[in-house]
Amino acid sequence: MRVLIVGGTSGIGLGLARHYAAEGQDVTVCGRDPGRVPVDAGVKAVRLDITDRAAVERFMGDFVSQGIDLLLVAAGFYFNHRSHALDAATTLRMLQTNVSGLAQVFELGAAAMLARGSGQLVAISSVAGLLRDHPGASLYSATKRSVLSICDSYRNALAPFGIVVTAIVPGYVDTAALRTLNGGDASRKPFLVSEAQAVARIARAIAERQAVCVFPWQMRWLIAVANLLPRTLLRLRR
Repeated sequence: MRVLIVGGTSGIGLGLARHYAAEGQDVTVCGRDPGRVPVDAGVKAVRLDITDRAAVERFMGDFVSQGIDLLLVAAGFYFNHRSHALDAATTLRMLQTNVSGLAQVFELGAAAMLARGSGQLVAISSVAGLLRDHPGASLYSATKRSVLSICDSYRNALAPFGIVVTAIVPGYVDTAALRTLNGGDASRKPFLVSEAQAVARIARAIAERQAVCVFPWQMRWLIAVANLLPRTLLRLRR
């Protein structure tokens, strides 16, 4: 199986790359800093910024011409707008990384898979994307809702042609990035799962060709409760 993981040079993406490499799959990861990939990971690492449209088109055009079975987009950008004001550059980067970059990669990957008549597209969203829009809702949540919408659209469009689309919706995962955002310790996050647990759960969802995978199950219920809160209370939270 030929696997491409966009945003696979660290965190969950790299964990999944290691998983598939250990299975003997042909794995390529790409990201802005391929030097972060350990030499013993057993994968090919390529420099690519998902926000660079021209570079993405060149790379994907060359890569998919040799065939692709699994395309997984793990690239994502988070910014805490409650602690710091969003400026134009940060807003654009979040939109380009989480929404338009994903859409471009999916479009190019889908075209190659349609030509072959098989393949699987996977995108990593977040439980933040399950939150309904409300006063003060973050741009990050909005972009992650877009990820789910993009997956839904591609799933409906490609299902008749034998192509599977899987949306991964994780809660808090104990990655280096999450720890950095929380002063080096993410242990207080609710229902925190380890990176290894997340990789195993995601790999199973992909193997089972699930449409949507939300984990851990407790976060699904927590979000459901949050979505029942009245809009007036959410406005006060803002």
